Amino acid sequence: MTPIVPETAPWCLPAVADTHRPRVVLPAKSCDCHAHICGPFERYAYAPERIYTPPDATLADYRRMLTALGVQRAVLVQPSVYGTDNTAMLDAIAEGGSWLRGVAVVEPDIDSALLKKLDAAGVRGMRVNIVDRRARRNEIVLDELLPLARKIADFGWHLEMLLQADAVPGLAETCAQLPVDVVLGHLGYVHTDKGGADNSGFQALLRLLGAGRTWVKLTGPYRISAEELPYADLIPMAHALVQAAPERLIWGTDWPHVMMKKTMPNDADICDLLADWVPDEAIRHRILVDNPAALYGFAPTD
Repeated sequence: MTPIVPETAPWCLPAVADTHRPRVVLPAKSCDCHAHICGPFERYAYAPERIYTPPDATLADYRRMLTALGVQRAVLVQPSVYGTDNTAMLDAIAEGGSWLRGVAVVEPDIDSALLKKLDAAGVRGMRVNIVDRRARRNEIVLDELLPLARKIADFGWHLEMLLQADAVPGLAETCAQLPVDVVLGHLGYVHTDKGGADNSGFQALLRLLGAGRTWVKLTGPYRISAEELPYADLIPMAHALVQAAPERLIWGTDWPHVMMKKTMPNDADICDLLADWVPDEAIRHRILVDNPAALYGFAPTD
């Protein structure tokens, strides 16, 4: 049965199914730190308040793509279409095994018993998406966030926030008050047509990285670039992040690329962007292997 899709939650394009081999050879134990499992929709109902509707993007589909890339570890991030129902993600982690970790979305009043179950299931972080929502976009309410951050601190989790770094006043001050590390997606989500690496918000993000408790994901270049693949206009941003804090960077495909507004890329081409973003192989190894192992708690045998 096809789900009922309101006009305000349009269908997304599907990811490219035939992933070719990338030119860049990734090191063993490389980790895709940002991907979503969506569907099958017959089994996992989407939240009615969602703003998009993805086609099925299952664990089997995802595994085929990672095999083509040569990636052995991955982190599944709860997509906004499921709200706080993490079932699809948790089922995928349970099926996949120890090479998978998760970042969940939870209710503010969640208790320690449920957090403990999520931790045992492989969850290592909590996501707060303040971009893909209908109201209070890019607004952080510290009084609401702080109690939840204190709860997850007991489990050694981090807080992943999807926000536009240049649109959130006082981001550094907010992060300083949180008792957990903070992870920001999509190179800080500062659009290249708003100044890119010279944007004052991006420059503030570079300083925030230097403080030692904030991480940035090298993900979703098509979400911030004004160009098509290879998104060359954001190379200065990637270089600035690498220069500022290579020990605080991780990478991800952003598969299955929901809400794609440009030409759908082959994930091998997303992978090959690393050659320009991070030309030094030793630093690439750190970003692809060492940093994810530390942040998500992968064991050497995972």
